[in-house]
Amino acid sequence: MNIVVRPKILVVGAGFAGVECVRRLERKLGPDEADLALVTPFSYQLYLPLLPQVASGVLTPQSIAVSLRRSRRYRTRIIPGGAIGVDVKAKVCVVRKITGEIVNERYDQIVLAPGSVTRTFDIPGLVDHARGMKTLAEAAYVRDHVISQLDIADASHDEAERAARLQFVVVGGGYAGTETAACLQRLTHNAVKRYPRLDPKLIKWHLIDIAPKLMPELGDKLGNSALQILRRRGIEVSLGVSIEKAGPEEVTFTDGRVIPTHTLIWTAGVAASPLIATLGAETIKGRLAVSSEMSLRGHDGVFALGDAAAVPDEAKDVAGAVCPPTAQHAMRQGKHVADNVIASLRGQTMTPYVHKDLGLVVDLGGFDAVSKPLGIELRGLPALVAARGYHWGALRTNVAKARVATNWVLNSLAGDDFVRTGFQSRTPATLRDFEYTNAYLTPEEIRERTQAG
Repeated sequence: MNIVVRPKILVVGAGFAGVECVRRLERKLGPDEADLALVTPFSYQLYLPLLPQVASGVLTPQSIAVSLRRSRRYRTRIIPGGAIGVDVKAKVCVVRKITGEIVNERYDQIVLAPGSVTRTFDIPGLVDHARGMKTLAEAAYVRDHVISQLDIADASHDEAERAARLQFVVVGGGYAGTETAACLQRLTHNAVKRYPRLDPKLIKWHLIDIAPKLMPELGDKLGNSALQILRRRGIEVSLGVSIEKAGPEEVTFTDGRVIPTHTLIWTAGVAASPLIATLGAETIKGRLAVSSEMSLRGHDGVFALGDAAAVPDEAKDVAGAVCPPTAQHAMRQGKHVADNVIASLRGQTMTPYVHKDLGLVVDLGGFDAVSKPLGIELRGLPALVAARGYHWGALRTNVAKARVATNWVLNSLAGDDFVRTGFQSRTPATLRDFEYTNAYLTPEEIRERTQAG
């Protein structure tokens, strides 16, 4: 009897890129053509652009965590864990399961979509005292932390402590940082009405960025509009400024200011997952250098995309241009790389990825927003409709769309709630605790494992 061994396709990462790739493979590959496996610590796809709204309580965490097991075509084996190394010569991916067990997963074709981690710098105290906005757990924790500062300040008789508890610092003038500062400032502005012992004037939000402009991708006009909205709300925006050092009760800016605070939120960009460094291949600013087809040159059956890959941007007539690490590109790259994987399996010709950016949307909470869909500059309610319409349409399942729409309607009618759940209240939950960037193997350790196995 002849035993047919099907090729194994291993997808790493359940972000926009990885999930879109898996879903397309499930739809277009017959069950007898290949075995599919997905490496991810969580069996859901997180809709990252809406994390600031989870942190501010507008949306519940479950509403933007889309289950991977709801698909009717679902037949992918989920490996619950994180990839910590890849040996492209041996065609082995080393995975640390959520139990702590380390296993070797062999593959014939691998799609690397591990995403990114928060980009940090060698700033004293940063990873020990800053909090991020990259995971669902971080967003839920930040919400609890911010509300707890109001509770502690309200109960305190120490004026200095009260003032420090009511100062909040957000670093990063990109979309994540701007939306985080805007949404959380709105939360504290509304919440303080329930704290009659607190002076609203003591609540101060700082948004800083080393860049000279806020969200420069939006252009000068919309960037300035967003800046004016934030300053009108009382958020102190400082550009050309960063953090010199961070402590448990104060933050020192590079312009010499010392801000007494217990809340430092770091959103100053992203860096490719450390998994990419384990391949020992060429990188461009930390992202894996791949072809326009998203394949790794010189290594058969290796593809990479999303935040972790420097995919050439063929839509721009600029030499060396690569696609930015946005959800828009990741989703489309996921579908396209799936087609190229299938073409590779069937002996067909792969095609280059080409996509023209459709624009940007920024939801600043309430009725404030700035958007640039298809190059059209929008402000206020039209911009808000465009922003929320885009996000709503991008959610993958009808269940997720229903939950998000219901949350938006409920929040607009009933207002914010200020319940502190006590999420991880006994743990520090800083960047060091959430990112796990020290969990990856060196190329030498990977070779030792694959050769031994």
